[in-house]
Amino acid sequence: MSIPAGGRIRRRARVTVLAALSLVASGLTALAAAPPASAACGDLSYYNAEAVRSGDTWTARNGSRTVYTGTDMRAAVQAAIDSLTSGRTSKEWVVVRGDGSLSAGSRISLRSHTGIDVCGTVNVTGSGSGDQAPIYARGVSDIEVRHLNVTGSPLYGIFMRNVENVTLGDIQLRVSSGLGIRIDNHGDRSVRSRNISIDQVYVSGTSSHGVETYGVDGLTVNRVTARNTGESGLLLNDTINATVTRVDADGTGTGTGYAALRFANRNGRIGDSYPTNIRVGSVKARGGGRGIFCVSESGGAVIDEVDIAYTGNNAILLENCYNMTIAGRSGVVDGGGEVRIAARTEFAPSRDITLQNLTVRNTAIRWSPCTGTNIVLRNVTRENSALYWC
Repeated sequence: MSIPAGGRIRRRARVTVLAALSLVASGLTALAAAPPASAACGDLSYYNAEAVRSGDTWTARNGSRTVYTGTDMRAAVQAAIDSLTSGRTSKEWVVVRGDGSLSAGSRISLRSHTGIDVCGTVNVTGSGSGDQAPIYARGVSDIEVRHLNVTGSPLYGIFMRNVENVTLGDIQLRVSSGLGIRIDNHGDRSVRSRNISIDQVYVSGTSSHGVETYGVDGLTVNRVTARNTGESGLLLNDTINATVTRVDADGTGTGTGYAALRFANRNGRIGDSYPTNIRVGSVKARGGGRGIFCVSESGGAVIDEVDIAYTGNNAILLENCYNMTIAGRSGVVDGGGEVRIAARTEFAPSRDITLQNLTVRNTAIRWSPCTGTNIVLRNVTRENSALYWC
């Protein structure tokens, strides 16, 4: 394969004449024409740099330059990233081809204006401490991870702090420990992480949460599929202006108070109020701890559809929660723990809560203690389900 001028490593270009003319007419470049993350891994029209495994050897190249040769996957991928244009203002891409391993005490760091496509499995071994992760980003913007497959024992599968304009595509995390994805603002809490987009995440086997955000403004999630996570499937903390299409959880937080979907730490609070700014299409929960949990002064949310069965703890618990609607369109709760409105004394009681369009079977509905205002129960069918209402 010949390497073209300009350092672009070409791969199966599929831009038609019509598309190319369209790009010219709009003043865009081929780099801006990246296909969606659902396309095959490694199938962009070109990459600026690559890290490729052959036998036991990793080689990183940028155009005609070889920037790393050796047995260390992490070093090869980092060298490819660091070979991208210094001071760039538009996204450049790295492709990783081959399976490899990383120490749990190490990380691959993304820089601003970087996209990465990992076509292979990253197996994390050993132990570590702190915020180490196969994919790590802090204080950067305009970054994208199109594909990532992680196994083993990471501290985090992906860790990002104080970031902006982030896109995660198809993320597969089949691990035995750690937390799947965490995106937060805890480097400087006065500034939120912003504009985070997640297409699809499959996460299993974590000792902590599947996906967690904290201090984010502007979150779009297509789908989180969580299986046997130690804690919540999807946890939103102090996150505003979020849209989640689907949460599908089985065995999340078994034996704990965590939930398939949890809102906590003033999630949905804008200023001193809770306008509707968190929108969830559907939540499916089977077994595990709780199904849906809103706690610690969170709210401002509508969940359109729920399908919750056999949870070991509350099917739904709304505790010091404000402006919450479940289910906007329809819902079924079957067995498991109670559907409950509750309150802790250290926070203001729940208010503006609507439970509607539900069929509840084989478990109770309870409002206790009898504090709170504008708590509405309507269009709810109970089958072998007691009602304890204030």
